[in-house]
Amino acid sequence: MTNTRNHPTQAPPPGMVEKRGSSLWLSHVFMILGVLLVFFPIWLAFVASTVTQADITRPPMPLLPGAHFFENYGKALTAGVNVPVATMLINSLIMAIGIAVGKIVISLLSAFAIVYFRFPGRTFFFWLIFLTLMLPVEVRIVPTYEVVAGFGLLNSYSGLIFPLIASATATFLFRQFFMTIPDELAEAARVDGARPMRFFFDILLPMSRTNVAALFVILFIYGWNQYLWPLLVTTDPSMNTIVMGIKQMFPSGDDTADWPVIMATSILAMIPPVIVVVSMQKLFIRGLVDSEK
Repeated sequence: MTNTRNHPTQAPPPGMVEKRGSSLWLSHVFMILGVLLVFFPIWLAFVASTVTQADITRPPMPLLPGAHFFENYGKALTAGVNVPVATMLINSLIMAIGIAVGKIVISLLSAFAIVYFRFPGRTFFFWLIFLTLMLPVEVRIVPTYEVVAGFGLLNSYSGLIFPLIASATATFLFRQFFMTIPDELAEAARVDGARPMRFFFDILLPMSRTNVAALFVILFIYGWNQYLWPLLVTTDPSMNTIVMGIKQMFPSGDDTADWPVIMATSILAMIPPVIVVVSMQKLFIRGLVDSEK
């Protein structure tokens, strides 16, 4: 046996450490430049929300925040074109949470039925669900609107949420994840006398936690950014969403836009999605990585 205890560790080739350090330095420089490039318009919007109308319309525009922060944001929250911005934020929050939770619940149950239940035509029904990806809301919006109007769901949270809660993408992702779970778990649960729904709640749902978190973030932002569907189903100004409110704040004709209030409203509209992404960041990243596996 050869004694290698006292043998010196082989040194890296010359220049490898320097090359690694320089590449790491360059990657950080480009990353910082990219962050600044993306963040600069947001910073300008924030600065514009803290100054007066004259400061914005008279060049050059200031690059540092002004002294009208509380005035502009207070005016944005309590004022608006038809309703206060605070009301529109609540409407958007309810709609986004309802769409995200509804999509996840329906997709979990449908994927569970497709993977763990044997019934005629289950593959056909799965591909039928998957084919709905080719029919986005914009394509089927007229018949969907007729159904919602027929049920009397206009100007209601139900009308905003229910037509958008079916998700073929989430069903497909949960189906693929359930298919990676060993069949021995289902057999063991069956031997222990667990009913199907107990197996779902006690085993499958905890194992899907990271996937649920990742999809919740994506679907929440999807619901928050909806514009066309709320524009059609809401004629009552009290049911307007924040995206609709920002569009309505822009003037028509020769009217002058109140840019500080518009910018303050835009910043307020970004806060809930940012909170969701930041608070669920670890689970979101882990869910994406697990989904790739």
